[in-house]
Amino acid sequence: MPYALGIDIGGTFTDIVLFDPANGRQFNWKQLTTPDEPSEGVIRGTATLIERSGVKSGEINRVVHATTLFTNAMIERKGASTGLITTEGFRDVLEIGRERKFELYDVFIEMPEPLVPRRLRFEVAERLSPKGEIVQPLDLDGLAKAADALVAEGVQSIAIVFLHAYANPAHEKQAADFVRKRHPGVFVTASCEVAPEIREFERASTAVANAYVKPLADAYLERLAVRLKGLGIEAPLFLMVSSGGLTHIDEAKRNPIQLLESGPAAGALAAAFFGERSEANNVLAFDMGGTTAKLSVVDDGEPLVAYSFEAARTKRFKEGSGLPIKISTIELIEIGAGGGSIAHLDGMGLMKVGPESASSKPGPACYGLGGDKPTVTDANLLLGYLNPAFFAGGTMDIDVELAEVAMGVLVEDTKLQTVDLAWGIHNIVNENMASAARVHIAERGKDLRKYALVTTGGGGPLHGYHVARKLGLTRMVCPPSAGVASALGLLIAPARVDRVATVARRLDAVDWMALEARFKELEQEATEVIAQTGIGLDGLVLSRFADMRYVGQGFELVIDIPSDTFGEAPFETVFAAFSAAYRDIFAINPPTGAAEIVNIRVVAKASVGDVDLSAAKPVTASGSAPTAHRQVYFPESDGFVETPVYGRHALPVGQVFQGPAVIEEPESTLIVGPAGRFAAEANGNITVLIAA
Repeated sequence: MPYALGIDIGGTFTDIVLFDPANGRQFNWKQLTTPDEPSEGVIRGTATLIERSGVKSGEINRVVHATTLFTNAMIERKGASTGLITTEGFRDVLEIGRERKFELYDVFIEMPEPLVPRRLRFEVAERLSPKGEIVQPLDLDGLAKAADALVAEGVQSIAIVFLHAYANPAHEKQAADFVRKRHPGVFVTASCEVAPEIREFERASTAVANAYVKPLADAYLERLAVRLKGLGIEAPLFLMVSSGGLTHIDEAKRNPIQLLESGPAAGALAAAFFGERSEANNVLAFDMGGTTAKLSVVDDGEPLVAYSFEAARTKRFKEGSGLPIKISTIELIEIGAGGGSIAHLDGMGLMKVGPESASSKPGPACYGLGGDKPTVTDANLLLGYLNPAFFAGGTMDIDVELAEVAMGVLVEDTKLQTVDLAWGIHNIVNENMASAARVHIAERGKDLRKYALVTTGGGGPLHGYHVARKLGLTRMVCPPSAGVASALGLLIAPARVDRVATVARRLDAVDWMALEARFKELEQEATEVIAQTGIGLDGLVLSRFADMRYVGQGFELVIDIPSDTFGEAPFETVFAAFSAAYRDIFAINPPTGAAEIVNIRVVAKASVGDVDLSAAKPVTASGSAPTAHRQVYFPESDGFVETPVYGRHALPVGQVFQGPAVIEEPESTLIVGPAGRFAAEANGNITVLIAA
């Protein structure tokens, strides 16, 4: 039977899943990520999984991949040497940015450095009006000189960003074609190809970021495709995009900026799916891996989508401290540390955890790979939450003594007992996550009591119980194979294409026939990209949206626009939808005044086929985890408690167990406190009921 292969590269582990949708047969593998050459870990892990599973390479008919490679390249400034060609007078737009400071009273504030230094930013004579009319033709001689100068400086990639190109892309397209013909070995990104919408700074930032990672993406994806074929896998390669959909490899190479948040997006899709299986349509998707933890909100079974985000923040949780990227992305917040995050004392002697991470190299101290600093994983091991004989299904050895040695310096500095220090590290991480989640939910005017927590990632089930208690949640859902949930999420994602165009019209001045025609153009563009994936257009769903605001406001709300709106009374229909959304979000009656449409959007989705994870039956070479007892630390019981350990796949369906408990499977470990109760469901989930 044909198998689907899901591959998710994280900061510490690369998660790989083989899944047969016909009978739910599933094989999982966690491979340490190889940061110096990420494809190496992918190939090693895939080869190992194929060998252990007995599945033949030719039986794999689809490969879906997510990676943080391009995000990390921006954070670490390891992208390609990039140049910028822009309109005369706009060379410094990347540094001018917006006037808002993310720390109002910080006189030593550090704004993010532009990806392109000033010496590699060139101006050319050309000008369009805000309506897209040509005021000054493009100076091709000046363009040639700018491109030649950048190539002489050794740039590998060039971004082209002209003023008002969202209104008329003619000059940008002309310039991009010219540079590509003149310098065929240089990668070129025009802003109209990646972010054709209003606001010069954000559009320029997005185009430059795409240019910055484009050579890296092209080389990596080509290398990965070749190496997969070397394993005998001839199946098409799809990439997860940040919006929670799939695209084909050529589109990913053209527009790699779409891939920045691909891994976490897949985790949110998996959480939404498994939550719905347990009749939890409103969930907080809590994904904690080896490097970071992230949270996304799922309402009515759909993760919330944002249309911009910030990459490479100089202050981890400070809005405005990063590079603005105008792409569609599942709305995620980074809410804490991962298993490899390092504990330390700050200058005031306060305990902090992260943001520095041991990652996979050298890794937590207990891995025995050279790490010597105390991490969250070391703390969890000392608290009895992890089984050293069954970590990653027994495929990795972890050492309690090495974890204790790593804690030594902090024990001496804090004068705490080792176990108290370990609990402090665990608890700080939980509190940081809970605090960020409270703020995120409150900012959106939502009621936490309506949500269940769905825990994924290797660390989510370890920390979920205590995070849920801090949030006052009463229910937690832990999916099967939670440690590889993002890789599983890749296999249920539809193909997705987002398209946007700026129209900038007062609602009472809209030409509805012209707007309908523009929507049709965007739908045609999106459909053509979907068709290129080879997935087929059966079940294609097209959705329309509009970015709207009241005249004089600075930012917009994204409003769902039904496809049959432009019939009778379109003004009244659209204005009513906008007013209702405004009232729902801000909890006040909308102001009186004229409204305007700034952008229109189209989303095209097409199912990749019948992939139902509800039938998933994980198969591991290690078999079910043995039933046993061990000492596990619970502060509510004032210390260590003799705690039963259950093999997850041996739990009888429907039987309710009382905590405390440890439930093990090869990919993750679920912790349930003394006041909790849990039961395995027929769909594979474990539901935990949490007492305050």
